[in-house]
Amino acid sequence: MKVVDDTPAGGHLADQSGTAILLVGSDAREGLESARTDTIMLLYLPPKGRSVLVSLPRDSYVPIAGYGQGKLNSAYAMGGPALLEQTVEAVTGVRIDGYYEIGFDGFSELVDVVGGVEICPETPINDELSGLNVPAGCQQINGTTALAYVRMRYSDPEGDIGRAKRQREITSKVMAKIATPTSVLNPFRYWNLGRAGSGMLARGKDTGAGDLAATVLGLANVSNGEGLSLVVPIKTTEGWTDDGQSVVIWNSEQAIQLFDEISRGDTSNLDRFAA
Repeated sequence: MKVVDDTPAGGHLADQSGTAILLVGSDAREGLESARTDTIMLLYLPPKGRSVLVSLPRDSYVPIAGYGQGKLNSAYAMGGPALLEQTVEAVTGVRIDGYYEIGFDGFSELVDVVGGVEICPETPINDELSGLNVPAGCQQINGTTALAYVRMRYSDPEGDIGRAKRQREITSKVMAKIATPTSVLNPFRYWNLGRAGSGMLARGKDTGAGDLAATVLGLANVSNGEGLSLVVPIKTTEGWTDDGQSVVIWNSEQAIQLFDEISRGDTSNLDRFAA
């Protein structure tokens, strides 16, 4: 697994209860560490209680140290994992304890290794740009279709917010399958998981070896309903900057409440933020 420098300038925020993992999805065809990060999620594992997975939309309009206001994913483009972590800590008040970067091209192979995943769209989806063409209803999909499913946004009335929901859905479902005894006890699947995972993952240099197992279990809990899957509270997805960029504006009051409870290790009352 590749190791990247993700230490924010000036260091991290003070320690807090539980563990917060920043999950970054690279949708670039050239692999990890591209200038583009299309998926940014915060996984919080409390000392006790439910894990919570929070999507931070890539177009969120936030302050970026040294660059003024900008889209959240531009922090990565301008300063790599370190500036992205610094930005996320600054806007959430949550200390980042671990960092994983996921290459979604390799993600397709990982879906196939675990035998596919189930999706249950309420209506048929035919999106030419992503290549996604699936009927309504529950169905098992392979890696190629799963990749199109997490990339599709133009046919979704919720746009990037809808895509973020599907990315949380598929990521947690894959991790739930990885966490099953079948994956550990079947040597062929276990070897293939290791091979696929090493090609799609990079970790922060200070991320501990045990953090990956905790991350997998946390995502599995989100998938099976024992955890929560959220998007940061949004004021509008149709904000505009002075130079004509379309941006996502957070609901500051609710976002502060959400991240304050997370930083205190309390996930018991976060259902009220579920969309």
